Amino acid sequence: MDINPALVASLHNQEATAPDCWQATFRQMALFDLATDMELGFFLSYYRNFAIPGIAATLHANAEIQQRPMKRSYDTAIVIYELIATGLDSDRGQHMIELLNRVHRNVPGSKDDFLYVLLTLLVVPIRWIQKHAWRQPTTGELTAASRFFTELGTRMNITAMPATYAEAEAFFDRYETTHVAPSTQGQHLMDATIQVFQSRLPAPLRPLASKIISTMLDDDRLTDALGLPRASRISRAALKTGLTVRNAITRSRPLQKKPHFTPGDAGSSLYPGGYSLDHIGPVNVPRSPAPTGNELP
Repeated sequence: MDINPALVASLHNQEATAPDCWQATFRQMALFDLATDMELGFFLSYYRNFAIPGIAATLHANAEIQQRPMKRSYDTAIVIYELIATGLDSDRGQHMIELLNRVHRNVPGSKDDFLYVLLTLLVVPIRWIQKHAWRQPTTGELTAASRFFTELGTRMNITAMPATYAEAEAFFDRYETTHVAPSTQGQHLMDATIQVFQSRLPAPLRPLASKIISTMLDDDRLTDALGLPRASRISRAALKTGLTVRNAITRSRPLQKKPHFTPGDAGSSLYPGGYSLDHIGPVNVPRSPAPTGNELP
């Protein structure tokens, strides 16, 4: 099937992007060209932290996920999308970074723990795209995505940030080889958040939520750590077939003109009328005044 000319034109622009345009390149990738797959990757990265016993213990002790799983899930996504859509140095972006720093100020953990959590947001979506999306990410997109998270990490005072995507992958794999393991706390967190995924599925598929997640993760070590059923050959084949059909349809259609995310807009059952930045974040963390503008940089 031929690719829609608008998709081809955007791909060429992404291939020819200048290194200093990394925020615009990553924004185009995450909000337009590969938006659906980036969202799926962010979704999977959220669960991955539960498979690290030390991180799971910290999250479990905080109890935010168990008490407000829907809010924690949606707010996590909103923070990262606000940063992508408005820019790290915009008023809204700075507010989100201040929130992240406040939330993590007294959180126990090693520098590698904090670096791993950040890099899940880079490596997991990229790997999902490389395996399942309608096209591969360009070299410029990999560079831009890596630069985005390096800059974010710097603003969060995370040291020893990888200089390239290849270095980020290498750290990610080393860390998981050493740290992924089952834990009671991690499985409790997984159980608490399954309902968030179920709420987004058609009613007939909701009982299959755990199996769908394990199939998307496609990693027996990880699913065992999370207490999920292992993916079967049938479920893997069904996922592959569904994504193949979806990708064929995507290639035939023009590029979406509306971004995948618009700051402050409605779009979830949690914030049906939209949200302001002071709605975002744990309820027990002191808040600072939030900017109200939605302007892009």
